[in-house]
Amino acid sequence: MNLRIRAASAGDRAFIENLGKRTAMDSVSSLRHADPAAVLANFDRLLAIVDQRDHLALIAEVDGVPRGFMLTLDSLPDEVTGDDQAFVVYMAVDRESRGAGIGSALLERAEHEARKRGAPYMALMVTEENAAARALYERAGYRTERRLLCKTL
Repeated sequence: MNLRIRAASAGDRAFIENLGKRTAMDSVSSLRHADPAAVLANFDRLLAIVDQRDHLALIAEVDGVPRGFMLTLDSLPDEVTGDDQAFVVYMAVDRESRGAGIGSALLERAEHEARKRGAPYMALMVTEENAAARALYERAGYRTERRLLCKTL
């Protein structure tokens, strides 16, 4: 397997939109009864927000074929301390390519780029039920800082 991580170009937008929409429901907790159409619309909204800010878009290619992407904001201050931090907005890997180290490679490259830009921290959010993603982040040294709690009413 020849894995390459590269900066995204304008020609990658369709891939990012397609894979993002195919994986958007993976980010929905079982506590929430989300309308899939609303989740897809919110993914489009997220892309529009990212486009308006300084960000990094990375593409993971396996043997020259795009298999994953990551979007990070260069700076999104922590909402409690105000500390500057880079923030992982979204990461997706094709379902058939998961478990091959693509997510780890994307994360490693994003951290490298954030360090080059002077970010003291990298932060992200992940659903509690996404055990594979949580394990990936924990192996990379991420620790739970705070939790979002939810209750169905």
